[in-house]
Amino acid sequence: MIKHAQQVAVAELEPMAPPGAEAADEHIAPAPRVSVQAFCESVETAAAVQAAGEDRRLAKAHVKIQMGGATAAVEAYRSSPTPNVILLESDQRGDDILHKLDQLAEVCDSGTRVVVVGRVNDVTLYRELTKRGVSDYLIGPVGTLDVVRSICGLFTAPDAKAVGRIIAVVGAKGGVGASTIAHNVAWAIARDLSLDSVVTDLDLAFGTAGLDYNQDPPQGIADAVFSPDRIDTAFIDRLLSKCTDHLSLLAAPATLERVYDFGAEAFDSILDSLRSSIPCVVLDVPHIWSGWTKRLLIGADDILVVAGPDLANLRNAKNLVDLLRTARPNDHRPYYCLNQVGVPKRPEITPADFAKALEDQPLVVIPFEPQLFGTAANNGQMIAEVSANHKSAEMFRQLAQVLTGRAEAKRSRGGLLTPLLAKLMNR
Repeated sequence: MIKHAQQVAVAELEPMAPPGAEAADEHIAPAPRVSVQAFCESVETAAAVQAAGEDRRLAKAHVKIQMGGATAAVEAYRSSPTPNVILLESDQRGDDILHKLDQLAEVCDSGTRVVVVGRVNDVTLYRELTKRGVSDYLIGPVGTLDVVRSICGLFTAPDAKAVGRIIAVVGAKGGVGASTIAHNVAWAIARDLSLDSVVTDLDLAFGTAGLDYNQDPPQGIADAVFSPDRIDTAFIDRLLSKCTDHLSLLAAPATLERVYDFGAEAFDSILDSLRSSIPCVVLDVPHIWSGWTKRLLIGADDILVVAGPDLANLRNAKNLVDLLRTARPNDHRPYYCLNQVGVPKRPEITPADFAKALEDQPLVVIPFEPQLFGTAANNGQMIAEVSANHKSAEMFRQLAQVLTGRAEAKRSRGGLLTPLLAKLMNR
């Protein structure tokens, strides 16, 4: 959860309007593409959440409902990552609610927002909930609009944290397979982690994402970057090509009809729009060094450098990692992986030598598998589609977990995060 709580009244709820009715002057901004999991104790609340999930303002959200309340939530997240939003219903008294939240804190991922639906109308309880970082407290019984208003409000507050996570994948040298890895990692994020994701192919002249996903969209990122005055969420949505239920593509034109020279800030508004509505954005960054590629890498949440096992790759990877570590002193150091390792009769620099030079171990070492990767590329498929149980497919799943912060979730999970701003606590 974040340092934010939607201000709620702890007075009795006003009489609800008839189903479907809404105050004419009330505007509820739609929620972005987020995952919401509700743990209900009553069928009435479950019905309200179900109806809220069908509301147009939650059209982009993935809403899942389970019964069992906070107890079921604690058990569910002992072995799986938490979503963007957890909605908990509890019929218990104040101390019992707080005890369950403390148990949830032990398995809750950083960044998850929690909404509690309770029966106790008590300002002291509300303050204790906000101390634990609870984003909103609703007094039951709740209606459809109460749920919609609460969830949407989490992402429209002025100080709300951006939802989207940007992952940049770049090759230390041309031809090392960085695009292939970026596309397969994005596929794993969408399929195995069920996160709505977008692959952004930034190699406008020669990008291969359309080929790898067997897509030929009429529009793509070129339409956005050359029309900066039109960029908003709706415009970007129209440019996306849907690959799977959770994966979309912002494709490169891959034509030479024009040159693609950009200023350093050319992609800022595109990424801002994507970040505001997509939980995970994977950037396929071409192997060029320019103002805009440097800016994208420095501004990404996580970076993966793909290198081959030779001297030029070692030098370039070290230069990239060193520069990015200096430019991002408060961020996790860039990750790297080795690809196409084990080509017959080719002298190679060992992973141990890379680890010594870069002062870090590679996340994975992907072996040279020309038959598997060639078949996937020529068929417009991902590795997991060609051979779901192959060790390379498992490596892409590992990369997806690390780059989305899910692999170390058990170690990094702490409390339900920080308390509210003092001014909210003093009300």
